[in-house]
Amino acid sequence: MKPITYKQAGVDIDEGERLVKLISPIVARTFRKEVLADIGSFGALFRLDLKKYRQPVLVSGTDGVGTKLKIAFLTGKYDTVGIDLVAMCVNDILTLGAEPLFFLDYYATGALSAEKARDVVKGIADGCLEAGCSLIGGETAEMPGFYDVDEFDLAGFSVGVVDRKKVIDGKSIRPGDAVIGVLSSGIHSNGYSLVRKVLFDHAKMSVDTFVPELNQTLGEALLTPTRIYVKGVAAVGRKVKIKGMAHITGGGIPGNLPRILPSGLRASIFRNSWGEMPALFSLVQKLGSVPENDMEKTFNMGIGYVIVVSPKDADASVAHLKKSGYPAYQIGFIEQGGKQRVRYV
Repeated sequence: MKPITYKQAGVDIDEGERLVKLISPIVARTFRKEVLADIGSFGALFRLDLKKYRQPVLVSGTDGVGTKLKIAFLTGKYDTVGIDLVAMCVNDILTLGAEPLFFLDYYATGALSAEKARDVVKGIADGCLEAGCSLIGGETAEMPGFYDVDEFDLAGFSVGVVDRKKVIDGKSIRPGDAVIGVLSSGIHSNGYSLVRKVLFDHAKMSVDTFVPELNQTLGEALLTPTRIYVKGVAAVGRKVKIKGMAHITGGGIPGNLPRILPSGLRASIFRNSWGEMPALFSLVQKLGSVPENDMEKTFNMGIGYVIVVSPKDADASVAHLKKSGYPAYQIGFIEQGGKQRVRYV
């Protein structure tokens, strides 16, 4: 019988080792001073600065990119979905007031291409640099027969820290408080199953279709990376007391903002307070005849992050966000309410 090797079974160990060499300098760019070991060990070491935090509480989060990866496969562009991966994780832990410390990724594919995986990791590193955290580890899994040879999946894991007394949990939110909305950069990483159903299956468009309303191809628009809000929140937090924050992902504002509201309170949102619906959302709604209610429960609709502050701090919060490069508006207020936790007015 002719010997069968692991490579013949579909797993190329040499390609994996080549990937490590390709990404080592990319990953090293993200290392904070607290990182104690290079990549390649069985575990990653990170020294927590106990002088900086009196009662440090670790905050963790995990997420993926979802079917937005399908757009990357269609375009052959892989250097932005890594930014999405970091954003979806760090924006979540940020809502509790956490400073992102480090990040780990999981990359699974049917057939490993070191160059393709390197591009993905470059995006992850770029996202980590934007968030101020270190990419200190990860796992690459080559799984022939489980994934198609030209496809891969991504998962990410972020860990941050916050002083126990500075945890932001929404408990101090009161009627009259202001709801500040920070603009998204686009669809972010949720709702792509509906997007693909409408634009590709129904409207018969492709990633190469140039869309005048977007002034770019559909693929370029759909791959716009998720905005990372770490620096903007830090700018506000240095000046005013933040009462609560919500990352607007799947479920939109109605599905995410209530998660931080105390019982008996609801948010009234001024529907057009942040301008007209972004063109990409309008395109999906128009071509798919998607009901308004369904749009608002699926997409961020232009608001990717929400901050709740006292009414006296509303103008200052908006100003600090804009000064930091994060367009923002007061989009509503908190009031006494019943079962409907978010209402549009």
